[in-house]
Amino acid sequence: MTRDQLPTTNAFWTLGLSLLAILLLLQLTTIPQRINLWLYDALITTHPAKVADNVAIVAIDDASLDRLGGWPWSRSTHADLIRKLDDAGARTIVFDILFPEPSADDQDLAEAMKAHGNVVLPIHLSPPSQGETISEYLPTPTLSQAAAGLGHAHVELDPDGLARGLYLFNGLGKHLWPSLALAAHGAGNGKVAPPEFPQDSELPPYVNVRSDYVAVPLAGPAETYPMYSYANVLLSPPAPREFNGKTVFVGATAPGFGDVLPTPFSNMALPLSGVEFHANSYAALANQTLIRPSSGIIAAFLSLAIILLVASALPRLRPTQTLLLCTTLAAALLALFTTLILVAHRWIPVANALLVPLIAFPLWSARRLAITTRFLNRQLDELGHGPQLSLRELSERHPIQLLDYLTELFTLDGWLLMEDDKTLSHHNLSRESVPPRLPRNAWIHRQNLSWLNIDRCDSHYVLGLKLPDSLSGEAVQRYLRQLPLSADLADKGTLTSSKENITARIERVRQATERMNNMQTFILKSFEHMPDGIIVTDELGVIQFANRHIEEWFDEPRPSLTGLPLTRLLQGHDPRNNPAWKETLAETLTLAQSRTVDLRIRGKDFLIHLAPFESFHTRQQGLIANISDITELREQQRQHREAIDFISHDVRSPLVSQLALIEQLKRHPTDIDTDQLEQLGRLARRSYQLAEEFVQLARAEQLTETRFYECELLSIVENARDSVIEQAFGKDIKLQLQGYEDLWLKGNAELLERVVINLLTNAVQYSDTGSTITIQVYQAGHLACLTVSDEGAGIAPEEVPHLFDRFRRQKSSELSGNRGAGLGLSFVNVVIEKHRGQIEVESTLGEGSSFTIKLPIAAPIPN
Repeated sequence: MTRDQLPTTNAFWTLGLSLLAILLLLQLTTIPQRINLWLYDALITTHPAKVADNVAIVAIDDASLDRLGGWPWSRSTHADLIRKLDDAGARTIVFDILFPEPSADDQDLAEAMKAHGNVVLPIHLSPPSQGETISEYLPTPTLSQAAAGLGHAHVELDPDGLARGLYLFNGLGKHLWPSLALAAHGAGNGKVAPPEFPQDSELPPYVNVRSDYVAVPLAGPAETYPMYSYANVLLSPPAPREFNGKTVFVGATAPGFGDVLPTPFSNMALPLSGVEFHANSYAALANQTLIRPSSGIIAAFLSLAIILLVASALPRLRPTQTLLLCTTLAAALLALFTTLILVAHRWIPVANALLVPLIAFPLWSARRLAITTRFLNRQLDELGHGPQLSLRELSERHPIQLLDYLTELFTLDGWLLMEDDKTLSHHNLSRESVPPRLPRNAWIHRQNLSWLNIDRCDSHYVLGLKLPDSLSGEAVQRYLRQLPLSADLADKGTLTSSKENITARIERVRQATERMNNMQTFILKSFEHMPDGIIVTDELGVIQFANRHIEEWFDEPRPSLTGLPLTRLLQGHDPRNNPAWKETLAETLTLAQSRTVDLRIRGKDFLIHLAPFESFHTRQQGLIANISDITELREQQRQHREAIDFISHDVRSPLVSQLALIEQLKRHPTDIDTDQLEQLGRLARRSYQLAEEFVQLARAEQLTETRFYECELLSIVENARDSVIEQAFGKDIKLQLQGYEDLWLKGNAELLERVVINLLTNAVQYSDTGSTITIQVYQAGHLACLTVSDEGAGIAPEEVPHLFDRFRRQKSSELSGNRGAGLGLSFVNVVIEKHRGQIEVESTLGEGSSFTIKLPIAAPIPN
């Protein structure tokens, strides 16, 4: 077996042992047990047992308790009930009522029981109190002797708390009592023989022993069987139609009185009373439909058989057949389970066997996938050693296409294309120029003329090119001579047919991957997700691949890009003549030298890098065009130039002035004037202000949401107001704050406070002495808003659109002497954008300006 074949030799053991291990681990959980119980419940509830017509129930219900008084009733009352039922023709009377304590009316009840002859009484097994051994609670001796039979009234609850069956025999030590239903069935038919114990077995008399568990197929939920009120039966005349020849069960059904048993039909929503469960048990016993669980050995053997079948068959099947087999096995097991319960009345737990095909299908599918994945990864690794670009063979080009692409790629002075003796296309080149006896599938170059003689589609073609003297003819002719014109069929194999198993499928994939071109995967996956636009052309400059960036930037659908000459695409979006695009691409291909050219598409700046390539396997050539979006870089360069200009003028100017004043003071240290010191201070403050604005703007541009936290807008505004209040006081300007509501934001409080300070500082600078600046903090919908309004001179309408541009100062500011760096409002705009907010400006000349900031609040208050 080679390394590329599927290792199926040990597939049987691998799959079989894996299934067995999983199945054994599942036995540590309750999953198989829950599945078995669920399957049983689903079947029993959808196919309930038939209601027996010889069973009736006399219920001690709420109405009986109201009419006959509180419990316990006199045993003479029960004796009267027996007489009424005897007069009505009841065959057997079964009491689900305990009579463990002696009573004065025992003799009356015993006489009524003897008179009827078939009255069965219950016994109960329980410890007298917590911590004591279990004891038997029998009817009084008088009643026990008068009864036709005694039976235990215990119903078994499964681990999920539901009552599905009972033990036919239960007792202490070797003395076992039949169940109430079994005792009733044996009344009049002879005594029921309990199971025999080995003679050498010794069981203590206090050990609770149970034997012969059976599941009871219920006829339905509560009140499925005919039910008659105890009081109505007792106080009404005998009713032979209801009770003649029937087995009558007497027991409590009133809520909170008697047994409450959840069943598969209703759980605890509508529980079944104990007397109803015993009535169902008797009906199933009489009809021989009690369901007997099979031993665990049978279920284990069934599971092992399914494991052997699955482990043997799955490795030999195709995936669809695997699914069909697993589905068929599961359906067959369910059919077997249903048939055994409904027909043979045998309950074989099939959960373990059913889990085998359900687990085997995904397990074996995962193994198939893992093996296939390893194989494909190995093949892709081998293919990666010799990458090549998937291009259309030049031998597949029609001569008309070939001429079209060559004219687009090279600047030609003329051309000629002939089919047999018919001229298809010509320009500045006649058929008389065709040299005699041209060889097939090879370029012939004579001076500046190049000729090609090829056969396509049972036709003979002659192609001639006239190269201009301005182009390097030798380089073009050398390039044409290298082009492969005949198809290489040596490596074109055929797929071998084989059976549809996993080994054959992998072999077919291996053969296909040998013929795949390695760079196809690179183009389709890697190029598609590169940050730059990628175009791959063949040796004629025809686009063979373009990623999504090209489709987006050029606004061209990708199907129309494939097969389009690259020169035509570039010339159509960025026309140029010096040099022309075809000249740039032709030099790239013929001289095998990379080119980098600026490109502008739809108002955006790009850089296109053209790089030739050659495939080592097919000797095909072409070029890769890498197009990078440098719009943002150009914008940064523009900003950088503006910053340099600003620094060279605005920053340099106060520093030069400071140095001049310092030199002057050094020359005349004794003649220091106060005005000179004040001027020096102003210049220093201006230098500091410029540096501070640069620092703050840089911090704002680097702000990310990782530095956001909960902050309150009104507190931010109050702190900003306190920072500029001295400046406002110097001009006798009043700062009026309006806002009393806490508005919580998700942001950076320090930078937001600087934003408010900048707005207030501008308002103070451009406001007249004695005016008022209004600061409003309020909520509008889910937005926290701040409005700063002044009564200054206002802003000219033509200057409003440029307020937030860098290094942009208002003309009025320069004339008024309020000189700044032009970065304050730019900082404000950057910070607000980082907080996903917006800023609006309203201004009227001569009346003032209003700046409004809107920011999303952290937890919007519902309307």
